[in-house]
Amino acid sequence: MATLRDPLWNNIRVEGPYLRLLDAAPFQRLRYVRQLGLAHLVYPGATHSRFEHALGAFHLTRLTVRALEDAGELTEVPTLDRRLVEAAALLHDIGHYPFSHALEEIGVPHHEDVAAALLCDGPVASILREAFAPDAPERILALVRGTSESPLQGLISGSIDLDKTDYLKRDALMCGVAYGEIDVERLRHALCIVRAPDTGALAVGIREKGLSALESLLFAKYQMYRNVYWQHAVRSATAMYKRLVEEALHSGRVRADTLVGFTDEGLLDALAIGGAPPLLTAIRERRLYKRACEAPAAELTGIDLEWIAEDRARTRAAEDALARTHGLAPGELLIDYPRKERMLGLDLPLVTRDGAVRRLTDSGIAGAINLPILAEQLYQSARWLRVFTVTRRVIPRDTVLAALAAA
Repeated sequence: MATLRDPLWNNIRVEGPYLRLLDAAPFQRLRYVRQLGLAHLVYPGATHSRFEHALGAFHLTRLTVRALEDAGELTEVPTLDRRLVEAAALLHDIGHYPFSHALEEIGVPHHEDVAAALLCDGPVASILREAFAPDAPERILALVRGTSESPLQGLISGSIDLDKTDYLKRDALMCGVAYGEIDVERLRHALCIVRAPDTGALAVGIREKGLSALESLLFAKYQMYRNVYWQHAVRSATAMYKRLVEEALHSGRVRADTLVGFTDEGLLDALAIGGAPPLLTAIRERRLYKRACEAPAAELTGIDLEWIAEDRARTRAAEDALARTHGLAPGELLIDYPRKERMLGLDLPLVTRDGAVRRLTDSGIAGAINLPILAEQLYQSARWLRVFTVTRRVIPRDTVLAALAAA
């Protein structure tokens, strides 16, 4: 058994097949993939890795499984399911690209899809088949993708999966901000295994006493999106990085199918071969593009802008057209509108104080929880449309919206 010292959870113990998985090369790569991408250019402490986060998610999942066992909640859940969910927590980010989620916004396959090859072939698959079951890789992949029929699926992918709990608290700690406060113990100990009222299948649910802890999760997520993940300088660096890699893909400097094999610095070094592009030099020297225009989503209702995060060809054309209008070269003006996120995404069984089981969704439950309404309001204030330019200038909002409408 190995005991790893963690700045968030203190001691994390890893043994047996989990330790073998941790030592496998695909997992070790995560040591060199930053959890928050380019956020360290704004928050110097944000250099923590996907490796640390995966260990934290594994630790929380193991503690939660043990707590459910002690409470007699897992009598109908096979032992193998319990071990597989712990392995899934450890491996859930194994397919992440360099610099976190940014590359998924330019159209490369989602990291959970990339994980299929890493989980079902190679050293990780061999360990899983030998230590757990012949079909363990496929079952863990289903847990990671959120498609498993395991009663413990909700611990890996769902409204209150333990991945969120770790990354919100860890990111806040490493960024040095006070926005990731979550009542972790209350939330974990409010979890239970119940039969879903609509399907009758066993699933992870929450007791009504845990709703206040669920609120703490929502507020932590909102504040971290507003102040860290979608902070303007972080988004500027992210927009620059996306355009840099996109141009490298178009020119053949790198291939999409090789991206997942890179570490953060490994990819930047590959992009520098043959001469560093201006965007790469600017990122390395922290010469971030400046805000030329910005507007919160709350002030853009009725305007279709979702394509900015979904249609890279259209967005790139709009960027270059707007750049020409303002005397800038292609790539010197970038448009950013973060992909729409479900700020809470409620969908789980709720055990009320009288013992009844109800389905808690984004519609809420009258008299018990109004988080869905609150979540949407908070979300609209956290998400901003921004235009970044290589040099400081001001572009009127009407000009930007007209250009986007014509794109």
